[in-house]
Amino acid sequence: MKALLFSLICFVALGTNAQLDFKKISDSSYVFTTYQVYKDVKISSHGLLKITSGGVVMIDTPWDTTQFQPLLDSIDLKFHKKVLMVISTHWHEDRTAGLDYYKSKGIKTYSTYATKNLCRENNLPQAQYTFEGDTTFNIYNTIIETYYPGAGHASDNIVVYFPKDKLLVGGCFVKSVEAQDLGNLSDANIGMWPVAARNLMKKYPKVKTVIPGHQKIAPGKKALKHTLKLAKKHYKGRKQDKKKAKH
Repeated sequence: MKALLFSLICFVALGTNAQLDFKKISDSSYVFTTYQVYKDVKISSHGLLKITSGGVVMIDTPWDTTQFQPLLDSIDLKFHKKVLMVISTHWHEDRTAGLDYYKSKGIKTYSTYATKNLCRENNLPQAQYTFEGDTTFNIYNTIIETYYPGAGHASDNIVVYFPKDKLLVGGCFVKSVEAQDLGNLSDANIGMWPVAARNLMKKYPKVKTVIPGHQKIAPGKKALKHTLKLAKKHYKGRKQDKKKAKH
């Protein structure tokens, strides 16, 4: 699983700038990527498809609202399977935008109770089902673990781990190796992020593949180490700024 750039399938909606990309991570794991413009820059947003014998588990939904159905169509065409469930890793739109749509298609949608509450407070789509605390799902003998490392990008951010593949979906809590900063900090907890990053690295020391929420996917633990580095740097910078403000 060292080589991440296995196969790339690109679907471009005719007559639009919409794009839906797939990247094979393993025989049963595919990253799907949609795009939005944030601060005048086109940004990628990653989710994961886990293929089980009985259907597909989706981690996070497309950020691009035009790609909800094209994603389902592509899954049906490539895998000849239906999506069984969706798990959102926190409340922001790049993780939850498609929850209502997929629920309307009879797909079970899940998030933590905290995420559902934040979606409700911010008038965003909400998951149909909730769970509290770290939870393990067994979907057709595929084990899926959810873990809350602590607040970072948002107060409710969780990660999803597939122990058989040693595959971690980090959502927006985990920053890409090409990220130069922590990105959107509107709901971030700068003080806790370094602590939470260490918690995550301690929880899954044998992880082989990490999927960040955005940008480049790199092999191994590089994204986790880079996230901790950025979080520590930003925390120290924030403390220095506060000291300067007092003088």
